[in-house]
Amino acid sequence: MRAISAFMNGVTRMNKAIGVAVSFLVFAMFVFILLEVFLRYAFNAPTVWTNELTQLLFGAYAVLSGGYLLAHRGHVNVDLIYSLFGPRMQAAIDVFTSILFFIFTLALLYFGVDMARESISSWETSYSAWNPPIWPVKACIPIGTALLVLQGVVKLLEDIAIACNLSYYRPEDHPEHDPKGEQL
Repeated sequence: MRAISAFMNGVTRMNKAIGVAVSFLVFAMFVFILLEVFLRYAFNAPTVWTNELTQLLFGAYAVLSGGYLLAHRGHVNVDLIYSLFGPRMQAAIDVFTSILFFIFTLALLYFGVDMARESISSWETSYSAWNPPIWPVKACIPIGTALLVLQGVVKLLEDIAIACNLSYYRPEDHPEHDPKGEQL
């Protein structure tokens, strides 16, 4: 049971650390957009690279933050009926619906690895006027998806533990949950 708990805590800590690190890309995107606006309107000298670089950074930011979002329960959730149930029933429903999650994410991982491998092998670039390499962003797709899958496994283990009242997981031991198992 300690190994399961250590795995769960390790994956969650890793996703939280990566999420915090990746969040700093927002500041870089902000600076690049401000630079573009300033150069365009103050000096009538737009750049050819700031918009494309911002898009590439946003792509990496989007795919690498999925595990962090899942760790903080930040993904969109339709809970009109779901919220009427108690924590154990919600966890049981989440166990059942995790099948769809894993079908989607494992397919994304499979095809993402293939796409990234092809992009890296050809040192793919954008073929624009600036022509930056885009293979690093495409390499982020399977990495981010793997992080999301790992956090999905953690969530599944949490849901199984809550639904079955198992001892390896107690929501009160985790600061992002209140004693009823709900997100704070």
